[in-house]
Amino acid sequence: MPFSQSEYTIPAAYRRMENLHIVFWLIKDISWCMIWKPLGILMIFPTLIISIIIAWRTRTMKSELYHNLAITVWILANSYWMVSEFLHFDSVVISGPFTFRHLALIPFVTGVLLLAYYYMIWYPRHKDGAESGL
Repeated sequence: MPFSQSEYTIPAAYRRMENLHIVFWLIKDISWCMIWKPLGILMIFPTLIISIIIAWRTRTMKSELYHNLAITVWILANSYWMVSEFLHFDSVVISGPFTFRHLALIPFVTGVLLLAYYYMIWYPRHKDGAESGL
């Protein structure tokens, strides 16, 4: 079946890396759920590193880049939250109603802002281009 220009294909090696990334991510989150602290903390590193590599490899396709950057900061936020619970500082008050758990909002909101920028500013200006990804 021939591909149209609007189709996006991923090299097999990249796809295998993305699939392995999902395995690491699931192991990290299962470890969090089961309170397996050493494994959960250990899984942060391959999950985050592969996420950064995927974002780097997709840097020329803006749609992929912005979504992969959002995933990377989501993993960062998720990992910080997990560690804060594991090390029991998640409920320590910083100021007023804010605890150290709330610091995870910084990367979470960063991801939302990256996607908001892409969809509200970058994409409308480039929707006719091949890089738009939609």
